[in-house]
Amino acid sequence: MKGELLLGHDIANAAAAEQVFSRGARLARQQRAKSWELRASNSLARLLRDSNRGEEARSILGEIYGSFTEGFDTADLKDARTLLEELNA
Repeated sequence: MKGELLLGHDIANAAAAEQVFSRGARLARQQRAKSWELRASNSLARLLRDSNRGEEARSILGEIYGSFTEGFDTADLKDARTLLEELNA
């Protein structure tokens, strides 16, 4: 949420938001909290996509998305799938 708030206030905060999203995903991974890692990765991937870093976004998001074996009807996984489809187009 902090990263989204940073972006909402000023796009110039993109670097700070990227750090927040990356740290959130890393912490979630360490805690084995896959849903939180996915959520942070979704936000990070959108930011990277908007910064013309689509390949990096695809790699980050694809890794966490590929680790799921169920729950594909949840909002976060649907968002991830849509974003990955866009990045692969």
